[in-house]
Amino acid sequence: MRNKFLVSTITFLCFLILGGICFSGEKMPTKDEASEILKDLAPDLKILEVKESPINGLWEIDVQSGDRKGLIYLDYSRKYFMQGAIFDLKTKTNLTQERMSELNKVDISTIPLDDALLLGKKDAKYKVIVFSDPDCPYCSKLHEEMKKVIEKRKDMSFYIKMYPLPMHKGAYEKSKAIVCEKSLQMLEDAFAKKEIPKAKCEGKAVDETLKLAEKLGIRGTPAIVLPNGIINPGYKEADALIDAIEKAK
Repeated sequence: MRNKFLVSTITFLCFLILGGICFSGEKMPTKDEASEILKDLAPDLKILEVKESPINGLWEIDVQSGDRKGLIYLDYSRKYFMQGAIFDLKTKTNLTQERMSELNKVDISTIPLDDALLLGKKDAKYKVIVFSDPDCPYCSKLHEEMKKVIEKRKDMSFYIKMYPLPMHKGAYEKSKAIVCEKSLQMLEDAFAKKEIPKAKCEGKAVDETLKLAEKLGIRGTPAIVLPNGIINPGYKEADALIDAIEKAK
């Protein structure tokens, strides 16, 4: 009787102090159990891994649908699951995005660079691949930050692959011309809204890049592929870019 009272008291205190979370002894579901729990809502999901999430009371479940990987969170009662971002307020870090990037990192050796524009030195220690669109304003802003990076760091270089988005009329033809001439200056002219000449050759590099981007899960520009294969979407300032490159091990 005393033991039952003690357990009840401890449980009550857990709810008071921890907001109802007291699950240190909770058994983590197996991949098969997680699949069974989620099958009615998401029958096509493949469960890759189940582990503790950064938040007490939730499990993190790594999943795959088609060629894309993602994650969801399942509560310890196994009654609720959720999708969304978990932020670390202290470090101002999006922990979910970091994990998503890790899950979807690519093998950079599968990305051909023959058609890429080189910004920096060819023998630089750190090589970064950037998917860019000549009509993308954030690509233009990132390009200026990349130039700042190579001024500061001679051991870093950028390989720019032209990836014109369908929403930008004329970007495809501009990309073909830039790749045909392999001209960094033409790309910068395009960013500056200057008219550039039409392609003087009929290459397939841009079409192949479009197919490759889809395979890699890249849907927008700019997309930065770090040396370890992690894809960082969007614009970054020079110092943040240097920091990301240095951490990409």
